[in-house]
Parts: sequence; C-alpha cells; structure tokens
Amino acid sequence: MHSYDYALVLAFFALVLLPAPWLGRFYYKVMEGQRTWLTPVVGPVEKLCYRVAGVDPSSEQSWRNYALALLMFNLAGFLLLFSVLVFQQYLPLNPQQLPGQEWTQAFNTAVSFVTNTNWQSYSGEASLSDFSQMAGLTVQNFVSAATGLAVLVALCRGISRRSASTLGNFWADMTRATLYGLLPLCLLLALFLVWQGVPQTFAHYVHAVTMQGADQVIPLGPAASQIAIKQLGTNGGGFFGVNSAHPFENPTAWSNLFELASIILIPVALVFTFGHYVKDLRQSRAIIACMLALFLLGGGTALYAEYQPNPALNSPLVEQHAPLEGKEVRFGTTGTVLWTQTTTAASNGSVNGMHDSLNPLSGMVALVNMMVGEVIFGGVGAGLYGMLLNVLIAVFLAGLMIGRTPQYLGKKLQAKEVQWLVITLLVMPVGVLVLGAVAAILPSAVASVSNPGPHGFSQILYAFTSASANNGSAFAGLNANTPFYNLMLGVGMLIGRFGYILPVLALAGSLALKKAAPIDQNSFPTHGPLFVVLLTMTILLVGGLTFLPTLALGPIAEQLTLGF
Repeated sequence: MHSYDYALVLAFFALVLLPAPWLGRFYYKVMEGQRTWLTPVVGPVEKLCYRVAGVDPSSEQSWRNYALALLMFNLAGFLLLFSVLVFQQYLPLNPQQLPGQEWTQAFNTAVSFVTNTNWQSYSGEASLSDFSQMAGLTVQNFVSAATGLAVLVALCRGISRRSASTLGNFWADMTRATLYGLLPLCLLLALFLVWQGVPQTFAHYVHAVTMQGADQVIPLGPAASQIAIKQLGTNGGGFFGVNSAHPFENPTAWSNLFELASIILIPVALVFTFGHYVKDLRQSRAIIACMLALFLLGGGTALYAEYQPNPALNSPLVEQHAPLEGKEVRFGTTGTVLWTQTTTAASNGSVNGMHDSLNPLSGMVALVNMMVGEVIFGGVGAGLYGMLLNVLIAVFLAGLMIGRTPQYLGKKLQAKEVQWLVITLLVMPVGVLVLGAVAAILPSAVASVSNPGPHGFSQILYAFTSASANNGSAFAGLNANTPFYNLMLGVGMLIGRFGYILPVLALAGSLALKKAAPIDQNSFPTHGPLFVVLLTMTILLVGGLTFLPTLALGPIAEQLTLGF
C-alpha cells in the first residue's frame, strides 16, 4: 500500500464518523416532528403533503395499522414502477426510443427497487429511458430508503416507550424521512457530482468517431441525481451498466471518495439516533464499536488477500505484484477493496470493480458481509434494525448463561418476543439456502453459470445472498437475465425485505406495550466492552453455523485450490 491508500482510508472514516453524532441528533428531531434549522424551508412543503394526502401526522397507528400502511404503499409503488418499465416505449423522455422491458425482467426490476435492493439484470443506458430512470427508479430509491428509516424509528419507539399501544404514523414518518432526511443531502451530493463531471442532462446520446474510424455512442442522461440517492439511500445499482467504474458515474478521485463515504453516512448516523431515542448514547457507541470491529475484520482480510500475487502466475522470471484484473485501476487495489467492503457491509450494491475477479478469500468476505443479514452498517434504517435484532438475541443468550430473565433497557424479553426473533433468523437461510439449492440443481439455471467448479457455485450463492440481503451487488459471470433468475431472485428480495420488516414491527408493538423494569447494578450492561464482544461473537456464530457449509463448497474450496 502507498501513501495515497492510507490517505483514502483515513479520509473515508473521517467523512463518515465525524458528522455522525450531529446528523444522528438531527434525524431524531426530524422524525419526532421537532423544529430544526430546515423547518422554515421544508416545513410548509411537509404540511402541504399532509393536506393533499389527507393525513393527520398526530394520529398514531398500532403496529398492525403501521404495517398495513407500509405494505399498501409498497404494493402501489411496485405496480406503478412495473407499469412504467413494461410500457416504457409509450412514455415521454425516451430520446433513444428504447422498448419496454420483458415482463419477468420488469417484475425483477420493480421488486428490486421497491425493496431497496437495486439488483440489475440489464444495462441502464441501453435499456431504460430518462423517464424510467427518474420517475421510476429514482423515486423508488427515495421511498424505499425512507421505508427502512420509518421501520427503524418504529422499533426505536417500541423500545423506548412505556405501556404504549402505538408506534407513530407511517405516512408522517415517510414524509419526514424523505423531505428532511434524504432530499437535502441528495441535492448537495448531486450538485457536487455535477461539478466533478457527472452528466445531468436530457440531451440525446452523442455519436462520435474513434481514432480507428469506428462509430461510438456516448450515453448521457440525468445521472447525477440518481447517483446521489443511490448512494445516500444505500440503494446501489447504477445509471450506467458498469456502475461506479464508469467515468460518467465516478469521474474523479474526489467523486470516488464522496460517493464511497455517502454509502454508510446515514446508517452510521442512525446509530446515534437510536441513542437519542433511548436516552443513552452509550448504547450507540457499543453498537458502533461492534459494526466497526466487523468492518475492519472483513476489510483487513480482503486487503491481505487482494495484495497477494496469484500463484497461478508465479514465475521466477517475473516480479510478482497484486493482480489488477477486475480492479478500478484509477484508484488502485485499495480503492476497489474498500468499495467492495463498504458496499457489501452496507447493503448498497454499487461497485467500482468486478467482484467476480476478487480472490476467493475476498469474495468470501463480501458474501459473509451480506450473509450476517446486512447488520454491519446495512441499509438506511434496515441495517440498524437488523443489528438491534442481534442485540436482542445476544441479550437473550446472556440471560440464559446467567440464569436470569433477559431484558434490554428495562424491557423483558419473553416468549412472544423470542418467537419473532426466531422468525427473523429464518429469513436469510430460506432466501439463500433454499432458493439457491433450487438453482444449483436445475440444469437450466446452472447453464447461466460461466465458470465450472467452486467458482461457479459461488456465482449462484452470491446472487441469492445479494438478493436476500437486499444488497444488489453482482458477482458477475452469471447470466441472471432469464425468466428463472428474474422470478426467483425477485422472490428472494421480497423474503429478505418483508421477512424482516413485519416481525420487526410486531416486535416493536410488543415491546411498546411493556412496562420498564428499573435498571440496577444487577442488570446485564449492554454498553460495555464485554457486551460488544458478546454481540460480535453472536453475529459471527449465528452466521457461521448457518452458512459455513455452503461457503466451504464455494470460496473456501476455491481458495484451497490456489495453494495459499
């Protein structure tokens, strides 16, 4: 590693961690309807939205009504986006006269963006019109991220409230999350990206002649606005097919740094938001410590692996270097590894290199980041409510070990809460192992794999892990644009999204009804180093016991064949 690599890593952590406490407090005030410095500007727009929609933000909902509103809103978004994609050729802002998507691909794309996954089995500039990109994908980038934030806030209220039967108002939470939580930051990032050279235009694609005399089509479009929300909303995907490796999506070292930092900026800030809800920022610091420990463990392992020469290319006549195949050569190996680690830890899915070209050990790190359930930083809202599920599991295990009724921040965990926790533990195994097993035994599905042996199995495993974790990144090398994969991966995305959301809301409703027991010196502390270690080990053990056999068939077996 060179000095630039160390500077990149330090700048990345500085941009993420330094504003997080302030931003976390801001989100707490916004979601609770308190006045902020943005209220004079955004407040009138917020009130107008309520008036037009006929919503009373002070009227709170039970967890069932909250969940019903969420499901109906997401269903409406899916149907609207599906229609836009299928009938694209009849809609405006289509200068290239691109046809509509085939229905299974439209189903996959619509599910993908509604669930905050942004898995793409197409190339954006060659398949989607400006209207589809803006009115379809960009809108869902906002509201899917806002949905995750709303669910997190509902869980925070469930943990912090005492003997309450409501969790807030879904429509108010969605509106505030979008207008205050996402839109201002996206405007700033989009303007910065335009300054760096990212296109934001409705102009036709440009035809140019290369020095060899060949005709070249240079795609344009309103890219900066979608890139801003795809990163800040932990959506992923890309306006262009090769994503953030495209010079129009990621033109400079500065755009690379700020896009990278924006992937986990909001997830980290929301950890501090939780601390304000429970009136104990020590809980936030413990969760951040666990997230950072897992992030650094995975990142360090991936960096070590990617800086090792490939033994297959070993020759005494050639000086050995880290392989650059599949890397973003403008930013080096460290830049690609840091992006890979961040995007899979945050369920973002954007890439600036090809994961199919990673060393097996690095590919396994990316898989593990997703298999633990997008909890290292995770998606906007989704990452922290996933981590809080692991916190409750760790508290339950601690209670079993010391022989006391487990409780978290004064709330006892009883049979009903444990049942909901167990349901969430089944989400990733069903989405990854069950659906992946079906793909691995069907000849038509195996035909989409480009590599034989363990690497080919890793391609299938990665696809269903990415879908079920609502990540959206692709291992590459797998032809996923087939009716089977479009439908099966779509099912995996739905399981991975709503298989968590519904139990989380039910758990929040159950916890909100409980009275709080006093926390005394005999209570198990959930903010110290001991609990951080317990939480970290719980995440690794649950993930390891669930997925280690499949990892042994894929990246571990491939790693052993390399001889190091």
